[in-house]
Amino acid sequence: MATAVLAEALRKRYPAAPHPALDGFDLTVSAGTVHGLLGPNGAGKTTAVRILATLLRPDGGRAEIDGIDVVADPVGVRRRIGLVGQYAALDEILDGHANLVMFGRLFHLSTTDARRRADELLEQFDLVAAADRAVSSYSGGMRRRLDLATSMILAPAVLFLDEPTTGLDPRGRAEVWTAVRALVAQGTTVLLTTQYLDEADQLADRISVLATGGHDGDGGGRVIAEGTPDDLRSHIGGDRVELVVRHGADLPAAAAVVEAVTATVAQVDADVRRITAPVTDRMTALAATVRALAEHGIDAEDLTVRRPTLDEVFLQLTGTTTQEARA
Repeated sequence: MATAVLAEALRKRYPAAPHPALDGFDLTVSAGTVHGLLGPNGAGKTTAVRILATLLRPDGGRAEIDGIDVVADPVGVRRRIGLVGQYAALDEILDGHANLVMFGRLFHLSTTDARRRADELLEQFDLVAAADRAVSSYSGGMRRRLDLATSMILAPAVLFLDEPTTGLDPRGRAEVWTAVRALVAQGTTVLLTTQYLDEADQLADRISVLATGGHDGDGGGRVIAEGTPDDLRSHIGGDRVELVVRHGADLPAAAAVVEAVTATVAQVDADVRRITAPVTDRMTALAATVRALAEHGIDAEDLTVRRPTLDEVFLQLTGTTTQEARA
């Protein structure tokens, strides 16, 4: 599969900052995929996007978009990319169609071509019914979809989405997700920065996790883990059986049951009467645990096998919860 975005050992330090924003940042994004870029505030996500989008010059390393060097040929790169920031850059007074025509003209399309492209994008992003309404009357999700549409006027090969659903309600976020999936289905490559782990889980084919600076003299701004969402979950042990017993007195016997079934050492949290242990075959482990509990006369209040969440992965990798990362 062709590489759409490539970064090798990118470095960037701002003059007044105590640590580099990027300190050896590497990234490879395959064409026609969504790649999530995750990390706490200060990890360098936006700096990386700004360099890749030719808005910021790196201090070292190299980067390419569709094989074109971002420093040597920034104009060539800009012809191949679109960028959507955290907040919609739209004219609130104009209607949706007029906004798209305006951006088309700013991209040097003729009036006729700008109007034709506006019609195509309104259809593509399911905004035809709102085409003649002022943008000030749009919902948050509609504004973001229109913002996405403006970024697609020249049908870029690579689209950078920098926290595109910040501030949206669940319905608005779902609308943006649907629009992003449609773009990727048509061949667009998307680099997504987000602090919402469920968003990365929903959209990203692969995810890179960045660390912040300042730990043990480390400048941060580097990828500390990369893979599919399932790859990252397996980083902290894969599936786990979780048993909550009805009576605290049953904890020792229940722990012995779980350890016998899983052939591992179980973790016991006496405060909430919960026992957890890793498993390799989730359904076999669940059925065997049910049988063993019944044989030993142990009452279960709850029993499940679950996969680690990306939030748990994020916490283990960065030492930061997603709520702290957004603070």
